[in-house]
Amino acid sequence: MTFEAILPQLKAGAKAVRSGWGGGEEYITLVDHQNYEGIPVTPYFLIKVQGEGFSVWEPTGCDALATDWQPV
Repeated sequence: MTFEAILPQLKAGAKAVRSGWGGGEEYITLVDHQNYEGIPVTPYFLIKVQGEGFSVWEPTGCDALATDWQPV
């Protein structure tokens, strides 16, 4: 599945991963509709990595063009 195809699912609250990653990456998720000190925060992606927790994530060119995305 392409990133363009998985993106609507991420926007709906799903989690996704690339089968080609093959490391400790468990999934990415889109964080939306948050506030900090009463001010809206722009949406952002998090990646869950086994044994490390969550980090902010941005798709690379390879991620954006990959066809191995799958819902979790």
